[in-house]
Amino acid sequence: MGGAVSAGEDNDDLIDNLKEAQYIRTEKVEQAFRAIDRGDYYLDGYRDSAYKDLAWKHGNIHLSAPCIYSEVMEALKLKPGLSFLNLGSGTGYLSTMVGLIIGPFGVNHGVELHKDVVEYARQKLDEFIKNSDSFDKFEFCEPVFVVGNCLEISTDSHQYDRIYCGAGVQKDHENYMKVLLKIGGILVMPIEDQLTQITRTGQSTWESKNILAVSFAPLMRQNEADREKPDTVQLPPVTVHSLQDLSRIYIRRTLRSLTSQDSQGKGTVQRVPQKRKRRRCRRRRINTYVFVGNQLIPQMVESEEEEHAEEEHKEVEEEEERDIGDIEIIKQVNVLREQILALPLPESLKAYLLYYREK
Repeated sequence: MGGAVSAGEDNDDLIDNLKEAQYIRTEKVEQAFRAIDRGDYYLDGYRDSAYKDLAWKHGNIHLSAPCIYSEVMEALKLKPGLSFLNLGSGTGYLSTMVGLIIGPFGVNHGVELHKDVVEYARQKLDEFIKNSDSFDKFEFCEPVFVVGNCLEISTDSHQYDRIYCGAGVQKDHENYMKVLLKIGGILVMPIEDQLTQITRTGQSTWESKNILAVSFAPLMRQNEADREKPDTVQLPPVTVHSLQDLSRIYIRRTLRSLTSQDSQGKGTVQRVPQKRKRRRCRRRRINTYVFVGNQLIPQMVESEEEEHAEEEHKEVEEEEERDIGDIEIIKQVNVLREQILALPLPESLKAYLLYYREK
């Protein structure tokens, strides 16, 4: 099961390829992937590799292949208000996408073994909140990351609706993971070289489904690495929104809703720059894989039939490119921000409603 997708020129191009290969199948997952640019989570100098369907690792920083994250997001069956735990949260890329779907009344926690990676994830989260227009287009559940070993979580920790583990789980740790899950919840993790979806159907009953053949580095006990007594991991508390926070959420929601209604009433459609159409090779889903680092990644195999189909469509697509012509380009405006700045309120309150974003 599975198949490689061709490299994209940018984030949107990558998402188009993932949709074409049926890794992304639902609108909400597509919107989350488009809202978070994968390249923003790469170190400077490595961004050119961000839009390839490959895993990436530099020191302790690691990102799984886009096709893996796509399958995980679909398998989690996310919806607003759910609680989510990311075991091995890494750069925070996945947790940030999840936050766009579960919204402000969800819970979004992550546990990561390496302190430097947690600091990196917090930095990337701060950059997203301050600089990305996507933050104003969605209601967001901000991830909270803690340093610790996933296998040392306190026994009195609360349970979650959705859990993802980003490292290989040995069979003797399977029940440990299941205990963290609420009844009716979904756990997605790699176990015995299969990305597996586990649904808790009762107090002691489960349903399992294999999603994709993968190979992850295994979970590591802290004492194996440092030969010290492992520290118990205390998960972040589940907090209740203050009245002030609730007011901000609902004011922003109301303004966003009014803006949407106004646009629909006027029949206006925001126009964005149109990219030059890129010749695309049609791919089949296949069963061939190669090892890249610690992960097993689907490998593209082209057939003579595919090459022939590509040649047949080449002339038509080139003609379409010539017919695009001049396109009016309109700068996109952050409408919610403009609405808030126009309100007859003190500047300090406007800044609060904008989450102190500078743009």
